[in-house]
Amino acid sequence: MSDREQDRLKRLRERQIADRDPLVKQRNVQRGISTKARRMRKPFKLSGAWEDLPHTIRMPAYGLLLGIISTLILPLVWASPYAIWAGVIILVLLILLGIVIGGSLDWRDDLKNNLR
Repeated sequence: MSDREQDRLKRLRERQIADRDPLVKQRNVQRGISTKARRMRKPFKLSGAWEDLPHTIRMPAYGLLLGIISTLILPLVWASPYAIWAGVIILVLLILLGIVIGGSLDWRDDLKNNLR
């Protein structure tokens, strides 16, 4: 046998031994436990909790906030009995836009995670 063939067989044997290693599963479990323990030691931050929320919740919340601001400001700028109703319509449209954008951002993140 040539050296190349021997190297190939040696790599194949090492790979087979590594696949049969019973401690691999135990190491993965221990790694997960230590990661969770490390995460639990960190102090709670409201900004971190906000960032952990999916985009489908955060973006409609931003739309709600902008819609409430527009509903409050629009009657001051536009002197009409329909100003409040227009503000409510803007509020609903911004929430729907937030749902669509948030869903697409979550979908993008899922695609990124699945392609790794």
